[in-house]
Amino acid sequence: MPVVHHFAHGVVNPIAAYVLAFVGSLLGLSCTVRARAARTRRRRARWLVTAAFAIGGGIWLMHFMAMLGFDIPDSAVRYDPVITAASAVMAVAVVGAGLFIAGTGRRNAGKVILGGLFTGIGVAAMHYTGMAAVRVEGDIWYEPRIVGASVLIAVAAATVALWLSVAVRGTGRVVTSAAVMGVGVCRMHYTGMAALRVDLVPGGTEVPGIDPILLILPIVVVTTATLVGLVFSALQTATAEDFAAPQRWNPLSVQMGTFTGSAHVPESSSVSSHR
Repeated sequence: MPVVHHFAHGVVNPIAAYVLAFVGSLLGLSCTVRARAARTRRRRARWLVTAAFAIGGGIWLMHFMAMLGFDIPDSAVRYDPVITAASAVMAVAVVGAGLFIAGTGRRNAGKVILGGLFTGIGVAAMHYTGMAAVRVEGDIWYEPRIVGASVLIAVAAATVALWLSVAVRGTGRVVTSAAVMGVGVCRMHYTGMAALRVDLVPGGTEVPGIDPILLILPIVVVTTATLVGLVFSALQTATAEDFAAPQRWNPLSVQMGTFTGSAHVPESSSVSSHR
């Protein structure tokens, strides 16, 4: 059996992969906090879609970054760009579906479990779809028992993530939850990679596909632009919601000569204060 490296560049890839998963989870959970506070379905849906892009995109970027450490010394490793792109779309879609299942309507444990099951299987499918894009001088297959373990880890991680998305509050807890989610998705990825087996069939023909190094620049540019756009959009939406939030008039603040938010002082109170 040929030698297969999963850490061809040492600890650089797994650390970078975890950071990407953590940042995506952090942005996504922050958006779900805003979604729970939204007063209309439209605003809630907007925040959940933003969260899906952040979490799903973070999971996919984690997968791709970790895959840059995948190497077979006796074979070239290439990627099919169409299947690679499809796996990215799949990651966002399944996370979004899970967030909407668990985060809309009446929230209960059953919906979180259902959403976690759907999302976990979907994330596992994303991983193996991404692996289907890999081209080598031979055949790639997987050990079924380890594949099953990776799917179970994905379902567990997704269920925990969805529970956190509907339950966590406070900056400290959001950061801690994002750290836990990052560990879960990375654990799923490397468990899935442990299931990989390769049978080389040297034939002297060039391996089709794109060198993964050539995919880094466009992925980084598109991802950075998308994340920056999402963050600015979220911040603008949050600011607009804060300004639009109804403020309660506080009589005590009037007596002290201050106002809360955009509260309007009733005319009668204003007149009486000059008497």
